[in-house]
Amino acid sequence: MKAGLLGYWNNAAASVTRELRLDRMTLPLRKRQRPGHPPDLALISQAPLRFPEIGIFLVEKRMGSSRRAFLAKLARTKGFRVEEMYNDTVTHVVSEQNTRAEVCEWLEARSGHVVGNVPIVLDVSWFTESMGVAAPVEIEPRHYLVTEPSSVALEEECVAVPVYACQRRTPLSNQNQRFTDALETLAEEASFGSNEGRSLAFSRAASVLRSLPYALTRLEELNSLPGFGSHSKKVLQDMLEEGTSVEVQQVLHSERYRTLKLFTGIFGVGKKTAYRWYQEGLRTLDDLRKQEKKLNREQEAGLLHYADLNRPVSRPEADKVEELMQDVFLQFLPGAIVTLAGGFRRGKESGHDVDFLITHPEEGKEVGLLMNAVSWLSSQGLMLYHHMRKNSYNERWEMTTHASKGRMDHFESCFSIFKLNIQSEATISSSVVTEKTRSWKAVRVDLVIVPFAQYPYALLGWTGSKHFERELRRFAVHERKMILNSHCLYDTTQKAGLPAHCEEDIFAHLGLEYVPPSQRNA
Repeated sequence: MKAGLLGYWNNAAASVTRELRLDRMTLPLRKRQRPGHPPDLALISQAPLRFPEIGIFLVEKRMGSSRRAFLAKLARTKGFRVEEMYNDTVTHVVSEQNTRAEVCEWLEARSGHVVGNVPIVLDVSWFTESMGVAAPVEIEPRHYLVTEPSSVALEEECVAVPVYACQRRTPLSNQNQRFTDALETLAEEASFGSNEGRSLAFSRAASVLRSLPYALTRLEELNSLPGFGSHSKKVLQDMLEEGTSVEVQQVLHSERYRTLKLFTGIFGVGKKTAYRWYQEGLRTLDDLRKQEKKLNREQEAGLLHYADLNRPVSRPEADKVEELMQDVFLQFLPGAIVTLAGGFRRGKESGHDVDFLITHPEEGKEVGLLMNAVSWLSSQGLMLYHHMRKNSYNERWEMTTHASKGRMDHFESCFSIFKLNIQSEATISSSVVTEKTRSWKAVRVDLVIVPFAQYPYALLGWTGSKHFERELRRFAVHERKMILNSHCLYDTTQKAGLPAHCEEDIFAHLGLEYVPPSQRNA
C-alpha cells in the first residue's frame, strides 16, 4: 500500500522539484466532507438557504472586516441568510465586544438616519453556538446585549461563580477583554521571573473575569467573586478609574519583558533559555543570528521560520492541514481516528499551532503508524522540521511518584514545522502593495499517537484551555483525592485507575457537570 501511495505521487509530480508546493499536491484519496466541518467556503453559493426567516447582520465595529467576512461566509455555508448591509429584513444583529448603545450608535452612523425599532441585538456567542450546531440556538438572556446590567443582577451572578475554572462555563466571547489582557500580561511577567505563585494568582483572576457574561463596571462587583487578591483589585481599580494601569504599561514597555517575549516566541526556546540570553546582553533576533554560539536544531528552525510561526493559523488553514492528515493516516491505517484538538476544537477561529490526536479502535494497530506517516510527509518536502518522541508512559511510576507533574503526557508524538500551501496574498511595504511570491507558510503541527483506552483522557487534556486543564487537575487532587493526566484518572483512595469511554465519563468520575469544549476557554 505504501509503495502504491508513493508511486502515485511520483507519477503525478515527476517534473516538480523536491521543494513541492502544497497547492500542486494530488492526494491519493478523494476529498470528503466530514461531519461537523463547514464545506469549502468557495462553494457557498451552492449552499441552500435553510433559515430564510432569519436575517443576520454582523457589526464590523471591533470585529474587523476580515473576521466579519469569514463569519458571514461560514454562516452561509450553514444555510443562514446574512445581509451585507443593514436593512429592514435584518432580524438578528450580532456584535462582538460592544454594548447595545454602541451598536445602535454605529448603525445610525452607517445608515444616515436614526435607527428606530432595532431588531434583536445579540452577542457573538449566540452566533458561534448556532454555527456549532448548524442551526439557530434558542436565545437565552446571556446572549442579549445590554447597555448596563443592573447591580442586583450583577450581585446575583457574582455569587454564583464557582472557585474552580473547571466548574465554570467560559465561552470564547469575552466581555472583559481589556481587563483579562492586563492581568494576563502581569501573569506572564511573573512567570518570566519564575514567580509561579504570583503568575497563577493573576491567571485565576483573569479566568474568573473571562467567564462573566457581562462587562465589569464597578470595583464593588469583585467583592463576591473568587480569586481576587489586593494586587489584582488594585490593577482593575486603576483601569476603571483612570482607563489604564501604570503598572501594566510599565511592564509592556520594559526592555526585559519585551525581550523575553520575543525570545520565547521562538519555537524551541523556553523561559530559562530566553532569560539566559537576556542576561548575556542579547536583545533582538539579529543578535541571535550574529552569535557564533550554536543554537540547537529545533531553535535554528524556529528562528528561521519566526515570522510565519508568530502569525496566527486561521481556521481554514487548520482545516486544510486536517484534511491532508486524515488522508495520509487513513491511507496507512484504514479505520484510524484523526482528531483536531486544541483551541480549534474549542471553536477558536485562529491559533498558534495545530494539534492532532491519532488512535485506532483496535488497540495496538497504531504502533508504527506515526513513523510511516511522517516519513511519507518528509519525502514530499512537507516537513520543514520535525522531532519524534517515543511513548514512555509507565502508569505505576506516574501514579505513585507524581512524575508527570511537569510534563503533559508521554505519548508517542511528532512536533513539527509543516509546509502549508496558502493563497498568494498582498502585503503592504512602503505604502506600495506588492504580491508575495512565496505560496507556502510554515505552521506548527503536533501529531500525537494515543492508545484507544487512553483516548478520552488524551482528548480532554489536549483540548485545553491550559488554565481549564490546570484547574481540572487541581480539583481532582484537592477535592477528590484523584490524579488526572492525559493518560488516566487514578483514585488514590481505591489505588486504581478509573476507566472512561468518553470525556463525559471523566467528569462523572470527578462529580462535575460536563463542560463541552466550546465552554472551556478559561
